[in-house]
Amino acid sequence: MMVNSFWKARKVLVTGGTGFVGANLVITLIANGASVICLRRDHITPSSLDALGIAGSVSYVNGPVEDHDLIERVLNENDVDTVFHLAAQAIVGSANRSPLSTFETNIRGTYMLLEACRRSPLVRRIVVASSDKAYGEQTQLPYTEDLNLNARYPYDVSKACTDMISASFAATYGLPVAVSRSANIYGPGDLNLSRIIPGTIISVLKGEDPIVRSDGSPVREFIYVDDVVSGYLALAENIDVASGHAFNFGTNAPVRIIDLVNKIIEACGAADVIKPNVLLQEKIKNEIDAQYLSGEKMKSVTGWVPSIPLAEGLARTVDWYRDNINLWK
Repeated sequence: MMVNSFWKARKVLVTGGTGFVGANLVITLIANGASVICLRRDHITPSSLDALGIAGSVSYVNGPVEDHDLIERVLNENDVDTVFHLAAQAIVGSANRSPLSTFETNIRGTYMLLEACRRSPLVRRIVVASSDKAYGEQTQLPYTEDLNLNARYPYDVSKACTDMISASFAATYGLPVAVSRSANIYGPGDLNLSRIIPGTIISVLKGEDPIVRSDGSPVREFIYVDDVVSGYLALAENIDVASGHAFNFGTNAPVRIIDLVNKIIEACGAADVIKPNVLLQEKIKNEIDAQYLSGEKMKSVTGWVPSIPLAEGLARTVDWYRDNINLWK
């Protein structure tokens, strides 16, 4: 891991820091000398911080991101100058089952956090995590940041709102906030097996045929978590030019779902004995055929480009799950 002196002794608040992506961000911040505070709504064990072995290196504040007074107190009492807002209800299926809680966390939580940041004289940079799902269905590929946000379903709409609320605070109040729209993130520490990569890995490591819950034809993009973390840091470090803008985190390497599953089986060394269990022979109604992102804006503004190709990222990820398989026994 490259050491970056920019973060040494900085006071950083990470919402969602106990989750998969947040925990990987926290590891990097701590390694670079930052003092990190994690906001956590629920104390669930094991969290991704527990699974990655750094839970004891972080300060915690317990409470929901929608609690404006709590956020304002945390920012002021801890002299926070940088905020990474990752807290969200992040599972699409859960969002569809429970839209109210999703909107409360993802939408209300965003404007409460940003208002607390606006009222703090010390906060100098804010990075808000959105998603490629904010685009909804588009005819243009790859997606570029100038496309309209055509979100329709609860999770997608919540991310589009997060995006627009952040832009509103930047435009109206000059708040130093930038937005990331990332492709599907994978890597060590993801404990949610409903996501295709960790779910497939665990199935294969247990000797089971992984289930493909479609016909396997949709095209998606997957980005390794270390690349996402470096992208977050790049936005924060370049907030003077990034503020008020949204940026895609893409890899320029889309893949069919069935091909992804076969790559995972191969990475696990099980290609001779494990085969995908494709549940459907037809496309799922309303499922988008293809989603992937152009990363040109991020490259031109910050110099960031992803560095870990899919094959390498899957190999690293499989190694981590193999070493931690006891978490699922």
